[in-house]
Amino acid sequence: MQSLPEMPSHQALIGGAWIATRATLDVEAPSHGETISRIARCQAEEIDQAVEAARRAFSGRLGDWSRWTARRRSEWLLGFAAAIEADHERLSALECVDTGKPMTQARGDIASCARYFRFYGGAADKLHGETIPFENDFSVMTLREPFGVCAQIIPWNYPAQIFGRCVAAALAAGNTLVLKPAEDACLSVLRLAELAVENGLPEGVLNVVPGLGREAGAALAAHPHIDHLSFTGSPETGTLVAQAAAVHHVPITMELGGKSPQVVFADADMETASEAVVRGIIQNAGQTCSAGSRLLVQREAADRLLGRLVERFAALRCDAGEADADCGPLINARQKAKLEARLEAARADGIQTLAQGRLADGVPQGGHFVVPSILSEIPAGHEVLREELFGPVLAVQVFDDEAEALALANATDFGLCAGIWTRDGGRQLRLAKGIRSGQVFVNNYGAAGGIELPFGGVGRSGHGREKGFEGLRSYTRIKTVAIRHG
Repeated sequence: MQSLPEMPSHQALIGGAWIATRATLDVEAPSHGETISRIARCQAEEIDQAVEAARRAFSGRLGDWSRWTARRRSEWLLGFAAAIEADHERLSALECVDTGKPMTQARGDIASCARYFRFYGGAADKLHGETIPFENDFSVMTLREPFGVCAQIIPWNYPAQIFGRCVAAALAAGNTLVLKPAEDACLSVLRLAELAVENGLPEGVLNVVPGLGREAGAALAAHPHIDHLSFTGSPETGTLVAQAAAVHHVPITMELGGKSPQVVFADADMETASEAVVRGIIQNAGQTCSAGSRLLVQREAADRLLGRLVERFAALRCDAGEADADCGPLINARQKAKLEARLEAARADGIQTLAQGRLADGVPQGGHFVVPSILSEIPAGHEVLREELFGPVLAVQVFDDEAEALALANATDFGLCAGIWTRDGGRQLRLAKGIRSGQVFVNNYGAAGGIELPFGGVGRSGHGREKGFEGLRSYTRIKTVAIRHG
């Protein structure tokens, strides 16, 4: 195992101070299965303290963050983006070892985190209400105001990126925060919190409370003094979070998961499409809500496209994150066992494995590796077509015409992303409008992360939008002011 980066604090950040908890949790490196650090294990007591600190920072004597001008918030966010960029290599190393993702992908995630703070730093002083035509003796306006204390529960697959998209938008709008990162991977988040303190963020504006979901996460979701909640994770956990928040009528933004199709017609550029299909499923070892996990290919093009994919998958190599191979490990032994059980069940049902990647020579024995696979000959309605496997597994279906392609694309309860590959302009628009999805990409997939592009789903993929100006607006509520002046 290569030398580790300097580890961030293993305590919780509450009210501007690093607080030790009664218990801690071990941090395991997915590439090796070895313990590399430990983090705080916050309980309801720490959640209460963090929410109170955020409340004081928002409207109390200690900070009154909500009274910072938009320009002042903008200047801090832009300065913080520069601090992230200056700490890029350490943050990237932490993200790589903590999640197991290849170093190139980890570096890209840290660059994206900095871009979120630059984007929302530039947007903070451009968030405004409207004037509304009304009766002649009235002047009516709307004000966009911060919610107050925002709770954020973020996952382990993209800790730095999702920290950026949630925290930057919420702070730009004038909120204070209590953020619960995932226990499986949060070292980059803790380092980002250290940087925020070092760069002069007032105490209590950002509070970071690591711990188990069933303890710290449950206490935060059910807390009576939060004003808004953002959750990213599984649909099953999302249901529990929504039920807890509903008791206190807390508004929620939820990004839950996906079973996203890439629909390839015979007139598509097969070389470009094949490259995007591979990237769309092996990124972060397939542990991506927006992964293109279903390939729908027109029958007359199936042999051409699948031939390319078989060659590419056979060349894919899995290795430790720091080896910077094509694909890293899954996050933990539990996720690996769950995925392997599903693949074994699929084989028992007669589903064929069309192609597989391989493990690199000398791959660490304790790593949680599952090689990328293409599955074909899948019965309609089978689990591998309906459920999010959260691994590097591509499920293939063949269609004959546009109507069948649309029906197959929509044959899932999820609706996060979709890719359409065709040169036919009319078909592009028909499918884009017809597919039930929060994002649709035509002749590309993912739009390079698209920080500026509203992101979110329908159905089991969640509700609300993050990223872009829609993400900024989602951290505000509208107040109408009607002035009668005669």
